[in-house]
Amino acid sequence: MLEERLAVDGQNQLLPVRDTGHQPSNPVIRLLGNLVSYVFHPLFIPVYIIYFLMKAQPQMFASFDARDKVIVLIRFFVGYTFFPLVTVLIALGLGFLKSVHLKTQKERIVPYMACGIYFFWMAYVLRHQPEFAPEIIQLAMAIFIASSLGLIANIYMKVSMHGMSMGIMLAFVAMLSMASPGFTLYLSVALLITGLVCTARMIVSDHFPSEIYVGLFVGILSMLLAVWADGILP
Repeated sequence: MLEERLAVDGQNQLLPVRDTGHQPSNPVIRLLGNLVSYVFHPLFIPVYIIYFLMKAQPQMFASFDARDKVIVLIRFFVGYTFFPLVTVLIALGLGFLKSVHLKTQKERIVPYMACGIYFFWMAYVLRHQPEFAPEIIQLAMAIFIASSLGLIANIYMKVSMHGMSMGIMLAFVAMLSMASPGFTLYLSVALLITGLVCTARMIVSDHFPSEIYVGLFVGILSMLLAVWADGILP
């Protein structure tokens, strides 16, 4: 039975403990689950995707030379990895968070709000730079939309951030595969990675399965909303 209960930690503080019922005790399985979770952390996914596009869809960067591509990668790293990570570390140092793992819904409020600002700025700037392909702009918009929907969903449940990032990645690659038949292999790889990451989160996190599924749904929905919004915005 899945439930959440209260327990006293080493500092005599009352904290919620979640009995998800799906965490194996095998240390090797847990090690692999943690490894997959860290390698495919949501902070890294946008950088992975933009690097993947540079290799698989070079025509999207036809106007970029090698130096420009490096700058784009740095921009994505700063906007989607560095700033959110620094925000979490500052919040941890100020006492707003108990750990970088964001164990509770309350701890996720500040990171969600701060990242929403960063992600909105990235989407706004990219949208006003015509050298970027529409697909990249839609990706940036999807990340912002997901952070906004995630903040709303956080009121009701601790929705999985890994699930949201996998949903965006899967929907994005599916969108590309519909336009390019040769992308079928990449779509299969995206499905495999999505399955691995979601399984890993069930193994090593305290998420209920429903929170992972909702995260996946929010990510897919965000990508669809981004494509729709890109078509109606001036």
